[in-house]
Amino acid sequence: MIFSSWEYLLFFAVMLILLSTIKIHALKKAVLLIGSYYFYSVWDYRFVLLVIVMTLINHVSAVSIDRATEAAVRKRWLIFSVIANLTILGFFKYFNFFIDSANGLLDQFGMTFPLLSIVLPVGISFITFEVMSYTIDVYKRDIKPSSIWDFSLLIVFFPHLIAGPILKPRHFLPQMARDIVIKRSNLIEGGQIFIFGLVKKIIIADHMAMFVDPVFASPGEYSPLTVWLAVIAYAVQIYCDFSGYSDMAIGSAKCMGIDIPRNFNMPYLSRSVTEFWRRWHISLSSWLREYLYFSLGGNRKGPIRANINLILVMLLGGLWHGASWNFVFWGLLHGLALVIHKLYFNHVLKKQEINHWLYRTAAWALTFVFVCITWVFFRSQSFEHSWLVLRKMFLIDTGGLMWFYPYLGFVLVLVLAGHIVGVRLKDYPRVKLTTFGGLFILFFVLLALLLLMPTASTPFIYFQF
Repeated sequence: MIFSSWEYLLFFAVMLILLSTIKIHALKKAVLLIGSYYFYSVWDYRFVLLVIVMTLINHVSAVSIDRATEAAVRKRWLIFSVIANLTILGFFKYFNFFIDSANGLLDQFGMTFPLLSIVLPVGISFITFEVMSYTIDVYKRDIKPSSIWDFSLLIVFFPHLIAGPILKPRHFLPQMARDIVIKRSNLIEGGQIFIFGLVKKIIIADHMAMFVDPVFASPGEYSPLTVWLAVIAYAVQIYCDFSGYSDMAIGSAKCMGIDIPRNFNMPYLSRSVTEFWRRWHISLSSWLREYLYFSLGGNRKGPIRANINLILVMLLGGLWHGASWNFVFWGLLHGLALVIHKLYFNHVLKKQEINHWLYRTAAWALTFVFVCITWVFFRSQSFEHSWLVLRKMFLIDTGGLMWFYPYLGFVLVLVLAGHIVGVRLKDYPRVKLTTFGGLFILFFVLLALLLLMPTASTPFIYFQF
């Protein structure tokens, strides 16, 4: 049940009708919780119990941490919850990866371990970070434990359940104390945000996939220019796909009067990798900074340790995305780039501010090209396949440009168009629709977009994480 489907729109309409009809706040939350579990069960009902178990483990841990008076007891409960969460994530997502990596070494000695047929629960990486942030916040005394029902909603609230944005407990839980009111103004604002996301997904991202997939499947059959175009097209695709999902999640929540923070802020306008990570997947980068980078010591233990921490965080961030060495290398490249920019900023830019338009343009171009090249590792199926694509990109030959060449200008324009559509959330409601007529307009725009959807809509890219 993806956001860009008729099934979701029907489900969401039923949820809105129920929430607007019911008058008792506790009953509204119960309906929202049941609906969210149903939403997840449509993906794979077998893992609903797993989500409930993870919720119970972390709720019990948080309550025990809050009640404990001794620091050692509090720390033991925190360690227990972290180990439990990482064990669950590690088994489902990384068990076969580590076994396969070990087999590569043990095979030289005639030894191998069998791989298991493990089905990856949808959204397990996001759910793990969500439950861990709750327990850690209670441990740091940033929040008090909530009721089991509110905590469950934090985890399974259906708009963000599958692929984020990752919610901070201190931002979401207070909203559960307020009544859930379906207002016309929220429906209009949320509907506009949802449609912005839908445009990104079905008009831009899904059509870019038609260009990208054949080239990445057989890079050797195409010229370097064609492969470069495909890489740029993928940069457009992944941005419009993921930010489109985030917009639809934010819009869905807004229709119910619940605020979810934005997840993107025009990342391809960045003039450094540091700025890119302030604009790209904001909820993940802030989670890594707050719960991992600072926990490792941040920059409090000297510049060398700070740089090591930065690289380590990005390595783990890459591994969080997928159980593959190409994701690890993708994270390593971004970690190294962050360290290089940090050193450059501290030793050059701090001493001499450079603001010439030529410098700004060069900084933007360098950042964009770097991000595009690293996307190759993100998109490729394996580390070896990544090198095939890169080798073709930097090799001059006489391969054909296929039918992609006439679309060169079109693809480049889409890089900009994706950001025009991806304007800051606070600027979304540019068209003031305050009547029921506005709702009808949004409905027919939504209907038209769904009719324009490709016959086989591609799943959201981040669903695999």
